Amino acid sequence: MVRIGNKTINTNVFLAPLSACSDLAFRMIARQEGAKFCFFEMLDSNSLVHDSPRSQRILRTCPEDQPIAAQLLGSDPDRMLRSAEMIMKRSPITFLDINAACPARKIVKKGVGACFINAPEPLYRLLEILARALPVPVTVKMRVGLSHVDIPLAVQFAKGLESAGASALFVHGRSRAQENYGPVSYEAIRAVKQAVGIPVFGSGNVLNPPLAKKMLDETGCDGVLIAKGSFGNPFIFKDVEDYLKTGSWTPVTDLGIKLRVLRKHLLLVRQIDGARTVLRIGELGKICLWYLKGFAEAARVRADIFKSQSDQELPDRVESLAARQAPGSGPAPQ
Repeated sequence: MVRIGNKTINTNVFLAPLSACSDLAFRMIARQEGAKFCFFEMLDSNSLVHDSPRSQRILRTCPEDQPIAAQLLGSDPDRMLRSAEMIMKRSPITFLDINAACPARKIVKKGVGACFINAPEPLYRLLEILARALPVPVTVKMRVGLSHVDIPLAVQFAKGLESAGASALFVHGRSRAQENYGPVSYEAIRAVKQAVGIPVFGSGNVLNPPLAKKMLDETGCDGVLIAKGSFGNPFIFKDVEDYLKTGSWTPVTDLGIKLRVLRKHLLLVRQIDGARTVLRIGELGKICLWYLKGFAEAARVRADIFKSQSDQELPDRVESLAARQAPGSGPAPQ
């Protein structure tokens, strides 16, 4: 349990905002398997104020898709405020997060995302405006450096964000230059946590329950964001909570079980998005690859799956493959 502003949330294990990944189908499968708190995919305020089709897709939700938070990218106070109001008209949100962590070059060139750490004043002003104007808490996702991990800079940035009105910080323990690769600086996250009086969540390399515990133990942070660790593994949220409570968990290593959950995921995508042509099978194939990663039979199963000619045939083929799996068929030896 964690408190962000005036909101109490009954978990400290969150699904991160994952662009082009954590859509409604992804979130609902995660929730069915134990996720208690999710983010929408990241939203660009410039697109949202124009009500772009992509923004409309990102904001698709349902009553079961709660509680949830939204993350906005941008720097213009008027557009960010209008975007936040548009989000809240479509869905209740627990809090609004400002993205100061996206490392993509095209984003940084616009003067937003991860580059805020080197020029924070516009973000401080934006945060003050949103924190005063919105009825929900405002948080910030940040990194710990631009060209390299810079602990003094990260601490200074975090203190400024807290002073400007942030109710919590989500700290990715890498620099912008590292993007999403390389070692995570637990030391930097710990320094930020010790410097502020608001909740701090650790992010980066939380791929399994022991790594989630390591993040919490080595940084003293209040919670964790799970990103890539949830790809093809919607069980990770319950696994992490079990591990934190008992010191053990039972990983899903049966390919048949994974394939059955994959089929549910594919059917949910079809239900939400409607029929897709063979030209878009590749998008669904990405989901299949997530679930198959690490299994000895992955290459054979993948080849069979990709014989599908439509999104209607794909779940049926997955179901047939699941029925043929021997119980206990597990990942390839490491």
